[in-house]
Amino acid sequence: MLEGTIVSLAPDETIMAFANALADAARPVAMRYFRAAPEVEIKADQSPVTIADRSVETTLREMIAARFPGHGIVGEESGAQDRNRDHVWVIDPIDGTQSFIVGSPMFGVLIALLYKGRPVLGIIDHPALGQRWLGVHGRPTLLDGRPVRVSACTDLAAARFLTNSPHYYTMPEEPAALASLHAATRFTSYGMECHGFGLVASGYADLIVETGLDIFDYLAAVPVIEGAGGVISDWAGQPLTIDSGRTVLAAGSAVLHAEAAGLLARGAIRPSAEQG
Repeated sequence: MLEGTIVSLAPDETIMAFANALADAARPVAMRYFRAAPEVEIKADQSPVTIADRSVETTLREMIAARFPGHGIVGEESGAQDRNRDHVWVIDPIDGTQSFIVGSPMFGVLIALLYKGRPVLGIIDHPALGQRWLGVHGRPTLLDGRPVRVSACTDLAAARFLTNSPHYYTMPEEPAALASLHAATRFTSYGMECHGFGLVASGYADLIVETGLDIFDYLAAVPVIEGAGGVISDWAGQPLTIDSGRTVLAAGSAVLHAEAAGLLARGAIRPSAEQG
């Protein structure tokens, strides 16, 4: 039975093909509404949602339920179903809904497969860009079928730093942490959506630190970063699982990851320089 094919942390070819089929199915659904002025609703948490978000998630949920009825599913729009199963799919149907609404192609579809709470497969797919990162435990990360590798940067002062918008830094200590990282790194770029994880995996950026997230925002990135040779955790250095919180820290090297984690752990420092 196919549900028994994941007997360890490593998904097999059947699971990988199915995950790619999920991403293939999501693309035309998302693009049907892209730059088509979809109606925007505001959810209880004040975040926006469109018919694209809901349609993509419905499509993926139906495919998973039909193929693997014993697997759990957690999605941003429809919540959790059987999240305590050994195998759980975690879906963000449109990561970067605000980008989607304004016609930016940086939005993505995130698909993760968890085994006993840990991500073992992740897809970052960009329908409008035609790009897809696939990460699988124990295998090299692929961008459109070709292996990618993180950068060799080990110096925080030389790092190309990515983060989400400062308005996500809402906890008391977080704005100072962002200022510290901005001052300590070479370049800072904001608002990359899930594309930032792909850029770190491909070596175009060295470090990504974000907050204000949920599990569907980052679990797909775990196998992508790790399969490219990088390190990813929460701000405290703990592994990212189905029970993780709001923060993520990913770097191309263990040295850079440790340096950034140390800075975050020390809390606010007085910025020593300003960047443009």
